[in-house]
Parts: sequence; structure tokens; C-alpha cells
Amino acid sequence: MFFGQTASQTWTSSLMFLVAFFAIFYFLIILPRKKQEKKHNEMVQNLRVHDKIVTIGGIHGEVKKLKEKTLILKVSDGAEIEILKSAVAYLQEED
Repeated sequence: MFFGQTASQTWTSSLMFLVAFFAIFYFLIILPRKKQEKKHNEMVQNLRVHDKIVTIGGIHGEVKKLKEKTLILKVSDGAEIEILKSAVAYLQEED
């Protein structure tokens, strides 16, 4: 204990420090991540056939068919793969 402080004062200040730490952690890490996740889920839900996308693995392709949790991605002529919708990183900008 610090000089001149009682046990309850030390406990209260420790509790206040802990609450402040978790509040800062929440606002700097958890809240921005939730916003980013919400934006990504919106983008995935709004995917349409013929959208050009990039996967989290770096594969570029065009959406050919949408299913409930997956999609068929045309990656080249005659080559199509099925991926999870959650594996879509972002929509590719039109050139």
C-alpha cells in the first residue's frame, strides 16, 4: 500500500484502473473490428452474379452462381471453383 492510503482506497483505485483499461481496449480494438465485420458481411450479402471479386487467398474471378453459403467463381475460361462467401476479401474495382 502507498503511504497514507487505506486498503479500500487501494482496491478502489485498482478497480478504476482495470475498468479504464477495458474501456480503452473495447473502443480501440473491439468496436472498430465489429464495424469492419459488419461492413464485410453487408458486402458479401450484396454480391451479385458477374461481380468481380478477390478472395482472401488472392484469387481473382467473376461470380457465376450464388448459393446459400458458397459461390461459384470463374477464374479463367473453363475453370470454375466453389468457395465460401466468407472467403471473399473485396469487390474488384472496374478498370
